[in-house]
Amino acid sequence: MLEPYIPFWSGKVPRYLFSLTMVFFLISLALAAVIGVIVYRISVLAAFAFNENIMLRKSATLITSISAATLNLLCIMLLNLVYAKVANWLTKMEMLRTQSEFDDSLSLKLILLQFVNYFSSIFYIAFIKGRLAGYPGDHAKILGFRQEECEPGGCLVELCIQLVVIMLGKQFIMNNILEIILPRAMRYMQRLTMRTADDEARQKQWVKDYKLIPMGPNGLFCEYLELLLQFGFLTIFVAAFPLAPFFALINNILEVRLDADKMITQYRRPVAVRAKDIGVWFSVLDAVAKIAILTNAFVIAFTSDFIPRLVYALTQSADRTLAGYIDYSLSEFNTADFANGTEPDNPLELGYPVDVCRYKDYREPATAAHPYRHTQHHWHVFAARLAFVVVFEVSMLTAVCRN
Repeated sequence: MLEPYIPFWSGKVPRYLFSLTMVFFLISLALAAVIGVIVYRISVLAAFAFNENIMLRKSATLITSISAATLNLLCIMLLNLVYAKVANWLTKMEMLRTQSEFDDSLSLKLILLQFVNYFSSIFYIAFIKGRLAGYPGDHAKILGFRQEECEPGGCLVELCIQLVVIMLGKQFIMNNILEIILPRAMRYMQRLTMRTADDEARQKQWVKDYKLIPMGPNGLFCEYLELLLQFGFLTIFVAAFPLAPFFALINNILEVRLDADKMITQYRRPVAVRAKDIGVWFSVLDAVAKIAILTNAFVIAFTSDFIPRLVYALTQSADRTLAGYIDYSLSEFNTADFANGTEPDNPLELGYPVDVCRYKDYREPATAAHPYRHTQHHWHVFAARLAFVVVFEVSMLTAVCRN
């Protein structure tokens, strides 16, 4: 008996192209959800700005960050349900020859989709938000709208809030609660569809075992994916959320007991199958570890104020301290340079006009020969940041290669 053959050009290529197109479409859905959360955050901040309650205005950033992160988590949970179904259907449609090829193809699809789904908003806050926003009087705009900006203290606090909500929400809500409820619901449905009329037969052990949930060929797939995502949270942005390993330890202690109960009481005994390795998972874990080195270098250098503070202490401070750093990191803007109709009506509710305002950047004042251009100190800080990234990368990769 001959093995079924699928022509390459007329059979495989159209299936692969359709699968690739669908994957990019699903990625665009995740990015669209991030854009929707950005619009929500801007709208809520604008609503708080016109609120008469002073306490609400002062807490606007914190409330908006937490609510936006929660909304983003809900979008992630909904998209995950779609991704799992569509990825499995696309992989079956590809008609791969062996089970290992099927597993690797399904793994790559879900890994890519899950990483974009979970980390796109985090990467946006860490490396994109507020980077090209311009300055007062000349804000950079997209489609006529101002870009979202960070708080004067930077985006590191908001990044930490986003990590806390998504990581803890995923681990303690999506994983643990679903692992308690979902297997029991599936087992109840299994028992309803396999009723036996004979009471004596119903009590036999093999009947009880048969009514358990079958593990299937991809039974451990979700466990691998869960560990991979947790490893990404622990390594990629650990510089922004140093408590992530502690919460991961608590989660894993609970996870061991929940998985033990699930495997022993809810699922059938899995059939052992010989395998030479864990497949594509090892390569993905190795790639995540390398990405984490680069990401943490950029978080420390560009998202935090570590490098600007260090450069100020070494080059500007007479006693090598941070005394006067905040004043030095603020630039001046002449409010007369606002375009007509763009100036604030009643800035800070002071009750009197403001001639000069301060904003966080290294730019020349309005009286300089080239007003509002970046100062030399800005480029010194930028060069120091790039140098730190290079030194961090070389030192980390050298240590990894030696081990």
